[in-house]
Amino acid sequence: MISPERSPSQSPRSPAAAAGAPFLSISVTDPVKMGTGVQAYISYRVITKTNLPEFEGPEKIVIRRYSDFEWLHDRLAERYKGIFIPPLPEKNAVEKFRFSKEFIELRRQALDMFVNRIASHPELKQSEVLRVFLQADEEKMDRARSYETGIFKRPADFLQMFKDVQSKVSDVVLGKEKPVEESTPEYEKLKNYIFELENHLAEAQKQAYRLVKRHRELGQSLAEFGKAIKLLGACEGDMMEKVFSEVGSKSEMLSIKLQREADNLLFNFEEPLKDYVRAVQSIKATMMDRANAFRQHFDLDQERKYKELNLEKLKFMNPEKYAEAESEFRELKADSEEATKKFEHIVRLMNEELARFQEQKTADIGLAFHEFAKGQAKLAKDIADAWRSILPKLEACSTS
Repeated sequence: MISPERSPSQSPRSPAAAAGAPFLSISVTDPVKMGTGVQAYISYRVITKTNLPEFEGPEKIVIRRYSDFEWLHDRLAERYKGIFIPPLPEKNAVEKFRFSKEFIELRRQALDMFVNRIASHPELKQSEVLRVFLQADEEKMDRARSYETGIFKRPADFLQMFKDVQSKVSDVVLGKEKPVEESTPEYEKLKNYIFELENHLAEAQKQAYRLVKRHRELGQSLAEFGKAIKLLGACEGDMMEKVFSEVGSKSEMLSIKLQREADNLLFNFEEPLKDYVRAVQSIKATMMDRANAFRQHFDLDQERKYKELNLEKLKFMNPEKYAEAESEFRELKADSEEATKKFEHIVRLMNEELARFQEQKTADIGLAFHEFAKGQAKLAKDIADAWRSILPKLEACSTS
């Protein structure tokens, strides 16, 4: 059984509340298998409803596949350093499960969550690439994806990669020390928290997976037990047959309830935990952007200070070269100031993102545990009621 779509608090949507109030509502629906063999993939209908003037109209329906969602994610990650880009579900899956109903529905929900988190973010929702993703026809989307998601998007990318490799080789040959790392009490505390959170979430998700598996195994065992008890009663006859048949029926009924609760645990408990494991990966990616920005800021600042000292020496020792060196210094100083601004911008954004992340995490994880406890309480009551209902008949049978 496949569970229904998650509640709005887990898949944030912009409500079309009061008439005329700005809203942006997106639904990822109708997964359909396309193609055959290794070329097969799942397509989705992405329905956008909005009254925002920058969009083409009040409603737009486009067809998208997973690689289109990847394109959106990667473009946002390139353009919005310092913002936690919502995570995508895993790309790879075991081949035999890749097109199972359960896997397809889990992925559809995760993609719906992904795009709605972007649409609810104060900065990401204004992105041009989001509008392209939500409005471009399939041909235009294919062109955008093929142009920007190649191994090298532009010739400059190849040159930059070559420079990076060359720099790393030089560092090894020359025995340079490792790049300096940002180290403040606040940032160290943040890093420790993120790594601890990742470990604890991963362990909780692992145990949730085991709970789902245990419910399914117990449900299967009850179904087989029910059949066996019915057959046992049939060969006994008379009163035993009727009582054992009822025990068997109760077992089969509880088997179905356990399977349903396993689905409920998967969709509303394990999957939200897994989603936050992925979200922590997004935070770590932003921390890497921050580390790179800090190194650039630090290296340029150090080089600026060094050049500034040399410039003062040239002013008195070699006036002919002073004008050229001064021009170079001004360029370096501008680059240094720009790198500092970039780093400080990422730090500011990260602080804002962390506050937003903590608030959303509290709501989502709280809801997941509420669903878990509610489902377990109902299941326990159903099991107790089922067995309690046949106790009088079993007692009568044992004393007759």
